Amino acid sequence: MTKENILFIVIGLLGGFIVGFFFANSVNQGAMLTAAPAVTQAAAGGTLPSGHPAIGDGNSGGGAIPEVQAAIEKARQNPNDFEAQVKAAELYYQIQRFEGSIEFLKRAAELQPDNYEVMVNLGNAYFDSAKYEDAEKVYARAVAKKPDDLNVKTDLGLTFVFRDNPDYDRAIREFNEVLDVDPGHVQALQNLTVAYTKKSDKVNASTTVARLEKADAGNDALTKLKEEIQKIVVK
Repeated sequence: MTKENILFIVIGLLGGFIVGFFFANSVNQGAMLTAAPAVTQAAAGGTLPSGHPAIGDGNSGGGAIPEVQAAIEKARQNPNDFEAQVKAAELYYQIQRFEGSIEFLKRAAELQPDNYEVMVNLGNAYFDSAKYEDAEKVYARAVAKKPDDLNVKTDLGLTFVFRDNPDYDRAIREFNEVLDVDPGHVQALQNLTVAYTKKSDKVNASTTVARLEKADAGNDALTKLKEEIQKIVVK
């Protein structure tokens, strides 16, 4: 399954100030983006040009891009058609209508509960709609089914970083388990640095960012991560 790295902004309380810093993760969006039929560039980016008709939800005529509307209508009219559910979910995902994607992926998961790709894509849709607890549950099932997929396990760890009540210890555990298998996993190293920094663990954050620099000397986040580590006040 194709993986793509996406840049996220984490807003956190570090050193007494609200700061933003970037880090890459491995949210598994590749299958959703490559398997779907082509849609217009504006739709794929989620932003339509001025004057463009609004994209509908498939229940009303005239408002949706034709291929999107047709796929959604087919899925609704054929709720037991697995491929139709997946296709509608893919198209909704491409236009960043994650709630719609979740609806059809849940239906696809009911039809094929053990389908790993659907499982991961449902986790991604929950993640991208900021439903991190729901994403955690789905990613956990995916990891149980395929424990060697380190990218999904890294994403599982991220759900504990992004949620309203973060659990950095659990995130650290997940990232370290990834690194036990692949010590040079860049996203796990970067996210582990973030988790230690947000815990104000300067020693482990410094050690981890050094490992990250060794694994990926050109990483765009290194400078900012080091700056935030230096702001940690050791008690």
